[in-house]
Amino acid sequence: MIVVSDVITNLNDDPISSIEKAKKLISLSDNDIADCFVLKTSIDARHRKQPQLVSSVGFITKKDEKNLVKKLNNSKISFRNICSTLPKVSCGKVELKNRPIVVGFGPAGMFAGLVLARYGYRPIIIERGAEVDKRVKDVSLFWETGKLDTQSNVQFGEGGAGTFSDGKLTTRINDPLCDFILSEFVRFGAPSEILKKAKPHIGTDYLREVVKSIKSEIISLGGEILNHSQLTDLAVKNGKIERIFINNLPIPCSALILAIGHSARDTFEMLLSKDIMMQTKPFSIGVRIEHLQDNINFGLYGKYAGHPLLSKGEYQLSLRKNDRAVYTFCMCPGGTVVPSSSESDTVVTNGMSVFARDGKNANSALVVSVSQRDFGENPMDAINFQRKFEKAAFTAGGSNYSAPAQSVGAFLNDKPELKIGKVEPTYSLGVKECDFNAIFPSEISDMMKCGLSDFGRKIRGFDASDAILTGIETRTSSPVRILRGENLESVSVSGLYPCGEGAGYAGGIMSAAVDGIKVALALIEKYKPM
Repeated sequence: MIVVSDVITNLNDDPISSIEKAKKLISLSDNDIADCFVLKTSIDARHRKQPQLVSSVGFITKKDEKNLVKKLNNSKISFRNICSTLPKVSCGKVELKNRPIVVGFGPAGMFAGLVLARYGYRPIIIERGAEVDKRVKDVSLFWETGKLDTQSNVQFGEGGAGTFSDGKLTTRINDPLCDFILSEFVRFGAPSEILKKAKPHIGTDYLREVVKSIKSEIISLGGEILNHSQLTDLAVKNGKIERIFINNLPIPCSALILAIGHSARDTFEMLLSKDIMMQTKPFSIGVRIEHLQDNINFGLYGKYAGHPLLSKGEYQLSLRKNDRAVYTFCMCPGGTVVPSSSESDTVVTNGMSVFARDGKNANSALVVSVSQRDFGENPMDAINFQRKFEKAAFTAGGSNYSAPAQSVGAFLNDKPELKIGKVEPTYSLGVKECDFNAIFPSEISDMMKCGLSDFGRKIRGFDASDAILTGIETRTSSPVRILRGENLESVSVSGLYPCGEGAGYAGGIMSAAVDGIKVALALIEKYKPM
């Protein structure tokens, strides 16, 4: 189809005006157009007088579309292949002695397993955590009582960490597989509107049902999913994977996809002990910041806040100063701050929204970049750097999984205070007054203060004194990367495929799913089906 981008309309314009404006740019008659539709719409709230709608409009025509786009020679007009199917791939010729094994059932593992199953490879997928429904119960019990299951929690279990999040489906990668993944999400039960939103999200409520539907298809195609099954060891012979150990029991294995997620610290340690080449990578640490959603809406849209064409206010803010960055991450409109620990005696926070995004508060991570100069070159040093702050947060919160919290005004003025005003903390296990200036090193806390001041100029009220900081946020991305070659296999062991966010090759649901598909296709191109 032909895509016309950056079509600008006002809130009071006729809904079809974006199509009419785009139609004028391609200079085609109605007889030449087989179909036309708005692909995606976003909100440009930079203009204080009135927010504008920015749309992309698609046209399926009776013309030679590639040639027409070339003749029009307009940067706003492009040709796009609609990719709702997998790319064609030829199966390899190497005999696969054992069924391929996928470790982890987050986005990367799910889509790797789904693709393998559809191509007839009957994968075995192992997941250290519980199935979705049991996992929801385990997480709810922790949120209500503070009783943590270290194997079934916000980080571990079917669906991965994204199952307890806003379910954002945005990504910075421009890969045609993203179209396929979105269409698959809809096929498995996600709302169809995610296909037309510039910033689609699925919500934690819909995502749980999607995970169960994907699991059912994998099983129906001969795949197998084993819960409460952890990769505890592996054996290598002549540079090739020979067997793995699940809950310390050996299983023959000749092809292994590692989609372990960013919190599988014990697995990272095991891999290091086996001389699997890994390296540290930058990540970020900080807190969650909460505002009233109505205040964010007003800060973005002014008097137009609440207009039916305007979605709940979202933001993505950043500031770079010298060689550090402070930015917001994983913004959850109408969401809550949730306890997200996976290790005993630690406090970890995350944000979560249901699809309706109808909560009173908005929250996002407010984090500062850290690198090897902060934690060194050893992968375990990077992991222990995260762990140090999580344990400090546990102590500061009262050693009972309550979270340390501080008012923004108090933080900016170096006062260890938590003054509850209009914004009430949503962290379910309670919060305790603290001083984040004492928990974080000065280079981190000072950068957070710079960010708050700068972001307050961009969105009025962002640095309001009664906004709430709750900590600690440490799981923004994996602290390590498991090195792999161009064939997507580990540079250390043949047959071992590091994959997804935990392996350091993705950052979010979409990019992790894309990487899972690519790794599965690489395996398919090498090996025969079962």
